[in-house]
Amino acid sequence: MMLYIKYMVSLRCKMLVKQELAKLGLHFVVVDLEAVEILEDISPEQREQLKSVLLLSGLELLDDKRSILVDKIKNVIIELIHHTDDLPKVNYSDYISDKLQYDYTYLSNLFSEVKGTTIQQFIIKHKIERVKEMLLYDELNLTEISYRLHYSSVAHLSAQFKKVTGLSPSFFKQLKQKRQHNLENL
Repeated sequence: MMLYIKYMVSLRCKMLVKQELAKLGLHFVVVDLEAVEILEDISPEQREQLKSVLLLSGLELLDDKRSILVDKIKNVIIELIHHTDDLPKVNYSDYISDKLQYDYTYLSNLFSEVKGTTIQQFIIKHKIERVKEMLLYDELNLTEISYRLHYSSVAHLSAQFKKVTGLSPSFFKQLKQKRQHNLENL
């Protein structure tokens, strides 16, 4: 049986889930960052106990199939943008559809209905967060970042960055340098 848990993003979360499953007498096959496979069927009482304990730790046991699928869409996007060095050279829509084995139009409509935003807006938001990380840690220059994240040009990246953050990428980077300088002068 599969259980889906929202906000499970670290090894610590996985350890907590394993401990709680053991307390309930449930045996797991796999505890992954979004899903848990257990050997037994979970009783309604066990489900409620697990749900309550997880909520206390900031995790959420998902019941609704639509929420589970939306969470899977988000995880695919986050994994792709934040944890993959080389983004695939396919459309995001094709990638998400292939990964989840659903028609993209269905996924897109469901995501918009449940989250109140489009998949594309969610992708842009996370790409800009990734750009911020790269700028803050001086990993790459703007041209390299633009290439790595498959922007058509540095100008396109800069325009999208400014639209989302209200700042140009270069001004954002200057803010970091000013903060460092101020901290050094304390």
